Amino acid sequence: MAKSSSKHSEEVNAPLAHGATVLPLVTIDDYNNELRDKNGFVGDNANKKTFQQKLDDWRKHVRKFGDDPIGKVATAKLSKKKIEALLKGDDMEAAALIMGAMEDFAQDFAEVIRKFLKDERWSKTERIVVGGGFRQSRFGELTIARTMVILKAAGIAIDVVPIVHHPDEAGLIGSVHLMPPWMFKGYEAMLAVDIGGTNVRAGVVEFGREKKPHFADASVWESAIWRHADDEPSRSATVEKLVAMLQELIDKAEKANLKPAPIIGIACPGIIKADGSIERGGQNLPGGNWESDSFNLPAALMKAIPEIGDHSTYVMMHNDAVVQGLSQIPFMNDVFRWAVLTVGTGLGNAHFTNREGMKAR
Repeated sequence: MAKSSSKHSEEVNAPLAHGATVLPLVTIDDYNNELRDKNGFVGDNANKKTFQQKLDDWRKHVRKFGDDPIGKVATAKLSKKKIEALLKGDDMEAAALIMGAMEDFAQDFAEVIRKFLKDERWSKTERIVVGGGFRQSRFGELTIARTMVILKAAGIAIDVVPIVHHPDEAGLIGSVHLMPPWMFKGYEAMLAVDIGGTNVRAGVVEFGREKKPHFADASVWESAIWRHADDEPSRSATVEKLVAMLQELIDKAEKANLKPAPIIGIACPGIIKADGSIERGGQNLPGGNWESDSFNLPAALMKAIPEIGDHSTYVMMHNDAVVQGLSQIPFMNDVFRWAVLTVGTGLGNAHFTNREGMKAR
């Protein structure tokens, strides 16, 4: 048999690695793209803070001529539930303020997407799914839809849609696609972790009782969340807390006779190197210095939890936007090239091309 010399073939046949660009069902064309323009990072024009600034600007305009219908509470203190209530409420002026911010944000978001699409790795993108906390609200969903309309009006034929799952769960569910399915045979679930700048989530992801293709019915069976931003822990304290969260979840799964695979998937900000260390992008993680050459989270977890059930623990880590995007694989068999943008504290991003295992159009 002829020996392949292509780099692509080498990657496909290479051993499993953290931050891999070739996964069982997709190739990762790009992630954590730090796209810049003359004003700085392009992603800074589409995040949680940007939306708050848009709303704050509208409130300042209104205050020049009378009372602010939203009241005296600072914009940064407005919860998603409060903004939702204002949008749906009887005070038309307050609702109009929210709508104004939504329109301004959608215009900026559309421009951000235009700039990403100019990157050759994002060319011919057919669909962009939007995740992150912004998506989990009615005003977020409407803003996403408005963004798509703006792009289509400009002649850019692309779908821009909310991520199917709750973004908190998508960041856990996506881990099932980091490994080939044969690694899960004989098991009903796996452990997953999603580490962010504000929260750490850990959960048990059940593969789905109906065994649908590509884990289409995978779901979060049980999860725990820790808002580490309130505690300002050290890096080592963060790892200790995470280990405790995982161990509690393992115990719960075993007591419920749910057999978890000896596998932990991790979603984490930044560029993830093949050995599981973080090259860059981990500056907002609790305790700092996650990019140190002497720190490796997968290794730390395997040392703290050496076994799950009767087998040695295996840990696989990738970028958080990548993992959130991977959760959408079952719903992407009608397109070939697609992407994810996660709107939260920052703008996470990743671009995918379906591989042969997917039923591309």
